[in-house]
Amino acid sequence: MTKQVRPYVLFADNDGNVYEDTSLYAIGRSGYYACPIPDDDWMELPDGGSLYHLPQRRPVGIDRRTGEMRMCEKGWAVAAFVPPAHTGLYLASFINLPEAPVLPLFCYTAVGWFDDRFFVPAVRIEQDIRQECSGFDANVVSFGVEQLQARYPNNRVVEHLANNCALTYHCPAARNYFMGRWECPIPASPACNSNCIGCISFQPETESITSSQDRLNFKPTAAEIVEIAVDHLNTAPFPLISFGQGCEGEPLLMWETLAEAILQIRKFTDKGSININTNGSKPQAVEALCKAGLNSIRVSTNSVQKWLYEAYYLPNNYQFEDIIESIRVVNRYGGWTSINYFAFPGLTDSEAEYEALREVIRDTGLKMIQWRNFNIDPDWYLQKVGVEDTEDSMGIKELMRRIKAEFPHIRYGYYNPPMERIKGNFELDFAH
Repeated sequence: MTKQVRPYVLFADNDGNVYEDTSLYAIGRSGYYACPIPDDDWMELPDGGSLYHLPQRRPVGIDRRTGEMRMCEKGWAVAAFVPPAHTGLYLASFINLPEAPVLPLFCYTAVGWFDDRFFVPAVRIEQDIRQECSGFDANVVSFGVEQLQARYPNNRVVEHLANNCALTYHCPAARNYFMGRWECPIPASPACNSNCIGCISFQPETESITSSQDRLNFKPTAAEIVEIAVDHLNTAPFPLISFGQGCEGEPLLMWETLAEAILQIRKFTDKGSININTNGSKPQAVEALCKAGLNSIRVSTNSVQKWLYEAYYLPNNYQFEDIIESIRVVNRYGGWTSINYFAFPGLTDSEAEYEALREVIRDTGLKMIQWRNFNIDPDWYLQKVGVEDTEDSMGIKELMRRIKAEFPHIRYGYYNPPMERIKGNFELDFAH
């Protein structure tokens, strides 16, 4: 018999010390509304998870004695960062005080305390271990940085990945590159044709939040890309390279350079997979990349409803229909297609979004959904995209179940698959 999990509300003091309030059971939030969390939706906070205290926000829970929802006035609300490979199912529930500042660009999943452990409402959506905290060794990363900078002393991409990504921001993808394994990130563009509200690498000075990292400030050459890509594809286990990273703009704006690089890479090696992480804004550029040898595409989106997508991305010189066409293009060329789906409980799992997602899958032949946690202040996001109210939703887990039931070919995950998975071995064990 499964043990009942009823975590208690957490609160924090001004110094960030966290305590439990044993008079209140923890609950979650969907859209604008607080809601109970089913017992079987809780899991122990995975390794690599962390807690945030949310200043000027009071936690909300269910009173153990009365069964009514009420606010905890003992301290500030607490939320969890759910690590990669896991998808949060409910947001943290809190009430904003008038002085509440806009939260930084992180995810804010519900969290509680039970049986001397932290619990979060989440599911492990991906068995791939490539970004497990326990798998990184700082000494090995530092040694790899030294080795690769010595090997490529004039390569600006290596310099950026080393000092900006791996050593400053501890980017898991960059750290993996310097450990000689799996996916190699290749930032390619300093410019972007979207003005995403939650952009992590560029925020206007007039905005109330700041970007969480610095953006690439140069245009890599095809030669710089080829130099590191060929070596990685030839030597890394389960290798792939990906254009388009959080520390840059939109890689399709550099499509001519990328097409040249892909052609050159494939003259030296046929190993591994070449992927692009993109907003999908330029279908003709995507087709040119497919002709050059692109193997897969991951299109990022907060929604598959046109109005909500465009309210968040604020696109320049493209529209929602272009991202759908880009997925179609890659499928026509036999490539692998994913969406990088920013899960926001209360919107992503609404009936309208569900129906739109069904239509996109049928229309494009989409092969994979990467269920990502949305790094954004929930209230700020809803206000920015003009959502004044939210309806009852089915729940993220139920949305996953319905889509999988209707479209059994759809793969769920968190990362871009290597060629070994693309070719059919999707349950590949990265531990060996």
